[in-house]
Amino acid sequence: MFDIHLMFRRYRKYILYLLALYTLGWGFSEYQTVFLGLILGTGISLYNLWIMVRKHDQFDKALQEGKKVSLGTASRMASAIVAIFFALKFPDKIHLISVILGLMTMYFVIMIDFLLQHSRK
Repeated sequence: MFDIHLMFRRYRKYILYLLALYTLGWGFSEYQTVFLGLILGTGISLYNLWIMVRKHDQFDKALQEGKKVSLGTASRMASAIVAIFFALKFPDKIHLISVILGLMTMYFVIMIDFLLQHSRK
């Protein structure tokens, strides 16, 4: 079986390394709008993962108690919409495609980590 908190720590570590690289890219390259979009999208992606882990814990607890609970889909979509809104509001500062790629970063990290963990076994 898997422990979602161990996976979250691993994913968070990978994402923080990526955010550090994006920050270096933003500071030292001429593609500041692209890297700012990646930073914004990846930051929101990490936030969405944190919400999903928290809602998973609440779901487990509610399942044991026989209650109903939401999985937080609306709040995750709303945070992605806010990121897209900022990219559309400030196109000269934030690159829209980079924000979208940043929002998808967590899924890439999950797939790559799965392949790495699966190949180790």
